[in-house]
Amino acid sequence: MTASIPGFQRVGHDVAIGGQPSSDHLAQLKQEGFLSIVNLRPTFEQAGFDEQAEAIRGGLNYFHIPIVDADSLTPGAVNVLDGILADPVNLPVVVHCGSGNRVGALFALRAAWLKGADLHEALRIGRDHGLTRLEDDVRRILST
Repeated sequence: MTASIPGFQRVGHDVAIGGQPSSDHLAQLKQEGFLSIVNLRPTFEQAGFDEQAEAIRGGLNYFHIPIVDADSLTPGAVNVLDGILADPVNLPVVVHCGSGNRVGALFALRAAWLKGADLHEALRIGRDHGLTRLEDDVRRILST
């Protein structure tokens, strides 16, 4: 069933990414061994159900890092994501937004700011993690 989450893919042993999961997907993710969900969608853009309540009720850790637009792509947001990914109690984890674009943007910035990737490598990592429409913004952010 996780294959029906838009853009769902494992990008490492403990990390999967994708677009918006449904309530049924959350239960399936838990059954497949995932421990945490990171939602990058802002509150006004939620999926028609209370994702936080469903995740917690289903035994998943739930984190919310709202990324509204390129102005939300900040070192603070990247550091919060990195902290979640660095804590073994949260793993394995699914990081999602609506389509995967914001996921890719945060992973690109994380690669550059925290992992030492150059611009080319950071953008490649971003694309591998779903970066599309925000690529020009990520390029601008990393070039300043």
